[in-house]
Amino acid sequence: MQTTYRTVGVAGAGAMGRGIAQIAAQAGSIVRLYDTQPMALSRARDELFSQWDRLQEKGRMDATAVQACKGRLLTAQRLQELADCDLVVEAIIEQLDVKRALFRELETVVRPDAVLATNTSSLSVTAIAAGMQQPQRFAGYHFFNPVPLMKVVEVIAGLATGPAVCAGLSAFARQMGHTPVLAQDTPGFIVNHAGRGYGTEALRIVGEGIADFATIDRILKDQVGFKLGPFELMDLTALDVSQPVMESIWRQYYDEPRYRPSVIAAQRLAGGVLGRKTGQGFYAYADGKAQVPAEPAAPQVGELPPVWVSTRAARRSELYLLLKELGAKIETGPSPSPTALTLVAPLGFDVTTSAVVERLDPARTLGIDLLIDDAATRRRVLATNPATRLDMRDAAHALFARDGKAVSVIRDSAGFVSQRVVAAIVNIACDICQQGICSPKDLETAVTLGLGYPLGPLAMGDRWGPSNVLEVLFNMQTVYGDPRYRPSPWLRRRGAIGLSLLHEEP
Repeated sequence: MQTTYRTVGVAGAGAMGRGIAQIAAQAGSIVRLYDTQPMALSRARDELFSQWDRLQEKGRMDATAVQACKGRLLTAQRLQELADCDLVVEAIIEQLDVKRALFRELETVVRPDAVLATNTSSLSVTAIAAGMQQPQRFAGYHFFNPVPLMKVVEVIAGLATGPAVCAGLSAFARQMGHTPVLAQDTPGFIVNHAGRGYGTEALRIVGEGIADFATIDRILKDQVGFKLGPFELMDLTALDVSQPVMESIWRQYYDEPRYRPSVIAAQRLAGGVLGRKTGQGFYAYADGKAQVPAEPAAPQVGELPPVWVSTRAARRSELYLLLKELGAKIETGPSPSPTALTLVAPLGFDVTTSAVVERLDPARTLGIDLLIDDAATRRRVLATNPATRLDMRDAAHALFARDGKAVSVIRDSAGFVSQRVVAAIVNIACDICQQGICSPKDLETAVTLGLGYPLGPLAMGDRWGPSNVLEVLFNMQTVYGDPRYRPSPWLRRRGAIGLSLLHEEP
């Protein structure tokens, strides 16, 4: 088996180092796994051998391949044992001074043509290389945990990195069965940067008292198609991991409002409420299983009032068709009768603003989120406003639950839940492209493989309409007066002229 790097050193025998060592050995490289702690090395070796044995038992590797991998894995307690390595990948603690010291020493050990790489997830590649004699042979090589299963790796060029270094690392990633994506040396690189919109916007929605954790998770899973809701995801990764990343990227971008974290997460981190591993996070856990509160049943009401739909409602014809299918009594006059349930379907505005602008009775007005086609979702979302009567709220809930589809009723929010979270994700992704951090294609690949989104963020924007996403952001910025929601130039230009968000200028 021919590989780009015949001998690979891995510095650090923790979870990331073990994972990198495993796939490098499976690709045919001799691997020297280095750690200063003998017990850590012994444990890593045992775990890797056990992992290969399990793969053999499952029929994913044959006995010959397993024995070959075991033979290629060597352990090292002295840095000098990495002298013959063609590539050394560092996977140690995320502290700049510690990493710098390691690479300064490594330069005195390895050959002048050896490639050096860091698996850092949050530190600047350029900053780590600042003390090196040959920074041109140094790059970022960011894998995700668990390494064998997460099939994407970010290849990051520092200011001095030579092009051949990134090309070699990319080729080796493919040999290891991973997909490389090229990124510039910016805070969060691609995946951690692009992921800022999901959790931070969901936390902001909770912070406004619009809905609880479980409701937001249900909406984003059932309407948009995420595998895990944002609070389930943060419980899985643990707040002592996710909150520092939120803080770090926000600070490294000089307090850019788009990445502004939440005091809710900071407080829970301070209180040790970290997620699954502590048994208490955004959900309580019993035997490792989240204790999710039961969803409220649709209310039982008598005769439903007639329904009038705003003339400005997004997807008005689709809403009329849905109401007809649900058996609603539909009013078609220029204004609602005194007893009618009034529906608005804004993009980016809240129900209150829509009622005031359209001179509707707020007591009888609710909003419905129609950014995503009703037929494509497993849930409908309604929003009240501060004046909505309880009987009107219950009537709307009962009506839209008539066919058995789940219904969530939230408090008033500019952009409901899905609109604002999708818009935040798409907008940040557009700005990553605008900054030239990576290509649109690599962005989509990195996010779908690294974050498991149902679509890449640019494809998400294209599916639900760049002009719609642009309208959501403009209107949210109007309601909140917050530069957090200002649209990226990439989105503004493509949304304005009807271009795909994946379109790259020649």
